[in-house]
Amino acid sequence: MIFFLQNQGFDPKTCIPAGMKNSGSLAKATLPEPIEALEPYKERLHIINGLHGLHTSPSHSAFFGALGGYRGSDGVPPSGPTIDHTLSETLPEALLPHLCIGMDSLGNMRSKPTVANLSASGAGQPIFMHSNPNHLYEMLYGGISEGEIRKQHEARSGMFERVGQLAAAKAGGLQGLSKERYGQYVDGFGEINGLRERLGKVSTHLRDFAPEVDERYTNPEFETDWHDVLLDLGISALKSGLTSVLTIGSGRGEIFGAWKGLGVEQQGHNLGHMKQPNNPIWVKIRQYNSRMLVRLMEELESVPEGSGTMMDNTLIVYTSNNADSQHTSGKNWPVMLLGNYDGAFKTGCFTQLDGKRPINALYNSIMRASGVSGDRYNMSEKMAAKFDSGTGPLKEILV
Repeated sequence: MIFFLQNQGFDPKTCIPAGMKNSGSLAKATLPEPIEALEPYKERLHIINGLHGLHTSPSHSAFFGALGGYRGSDGVPPSGPTIDHTLSETLPEALLPHLCIGMDSLGNMRSKPTVANLSASGAGQPIFMHSNPNHLYEMLYGGISEGEIRKQHEARSGMFERVGQLAAAKAGGLQGLSKERYGQYVDGFGEINGLRERLGKVSTHLRDFAPEVDERYTNPEFETDWHDVLLDLGISALKSGLTSVLTIGSGRGEIFGAWKGLGVEQQGHNLGHMKQPNNPIWVKIRQYNSRMLVRLMEELESVPEGSGTMMDNTLIVYTSNNADSQHTSGKNWPVMLLGNYDGAFKTGCFTQLDGKRPINALYNSIMRASGVSGDRYNMSEKMAAKFDSGTGPLKEILV
């Protein structure tokens, strides 16, 4: 399962074929220029228009609400789990059930190598995105590396173990909320140390999947060099079975981001004030995203799984944490799906909804396709009475 969120909004005119206003097949349609890289894969594509996220307050970003289906805002902790993490607990267990990577400007990725804006395991429990590929490589593959990477891995392993022990020893005198928060901090070190130990036990298997470290890691010319190798690491984690859920935050769920490697000199907040349709800057960014989506599909297609391939059992969800634009009410939240998730989802088509069902209904559909019963995802009946005209999954998109 893969979630790919591009910040600053996803204008439906950049993905819906010209003249296509009603639901129908994509077979005879031509995809718009921003997503033209997906043209050879139309039979695997499902474009959905007309979901909403009014209840998430997505202007500038819904943050955790984009994947949680609840109200989100800058600096506000998550009020519940997000769909990516919920699925990681539902799918077959992996060493690292849920991996999040975040792409931004080089300066931001270096100064803040981990941020938490999009994913959460529960109320007040954010999940951090990894943005420095050197740190992520060392965490995943440091135990099978040599030279400087191996030294850093061993040094950090020892440091995390000592800090975890010290943190646990200091927790005794705390009370109430402070004790609870500190407990989460201590648990975090326990999870890191536990992961490093588990990865060490499968080092022989991991050697077949570790990407080659080159100058893009150590001496990137543009931020897109780091974006590309972060994608490589995400793909390797999926192919090796290290993780079952990958979340990609292009722009890291905020209003920042840079793509100078594409020839885009504008960056950050200014990009959100530009109209996306027929805008050369946004065409480049969306085309870059589309090439990444193609890469994901091709790589997963190369891995045998069951009677088919890993891609046959995968669903890629592409959307934005900003609904359709940076300054948005969330009235329309376009989504593209790639793959049929072992035959569960319709493909090769466009679905136009009436704007009365929330993104939560899409998430409920994915949960149903994953074998989990229930009629709603993260939405109470009181909220549903105001924001959802139906109940259960989206019948229009399921087989």
